[in-house]
Amino acid sequence: MEPVVDIAFDCLPLRSVNRVDVPIDASPLFRARCEHLQRALESHGALNAYFLYNTRCVFHLANSDVHNMLRFTFEGTVLTDQSDVQARAADLQVELAAETCGGLSPNVLAWFQEIVQRAVLIEFDRFITAGQLAERVSQVGSIERIGELAGFAGMDV
Repeated sequence: MEPVVDIAFDCLPLRSVNRVDVPIDASPLFRARCEHLQRALESHGALNAYFLYNTRCVFHLANSDVHNMLRFTFEGTVLTDQSDVQARAADLQVELAAETCGGLSPNVLAWFQEIVQRAVLIEFDRFITAGQLAERVSQVGSIERIGELAGFAGMDV
């Protein structure tokens, strides 16, 4: 089945991070990301935990690329089972980035934020099945400092 929700993310295996130092001269955006990464490591540990960043989740609620669209961003951790073959939980901060629906009530927004969490788990399972998780783990290897990660380049480290 062709996906009807557009989800994209970069994935950092937490087991590849040896330490997270926030540089004194870090930009506010990079500082916030590092602090979120530190909290993820403290909350979930490093094994079978993956930090997702540079993300999007777009819902097209009508057959239009313009009308009735919801665009979310999210950042946080996906946890997998012991053998890394299935996503089992997501701890994500989900924010509405844009919409063309004419406004959402707080209840509808909260419902969609929960749907984003579920959709990300399904997409992460697809990511695993396609072999992209194993590929990402081998690409990253081990990094001494978070600023060394190419995915964070350009974050004013």
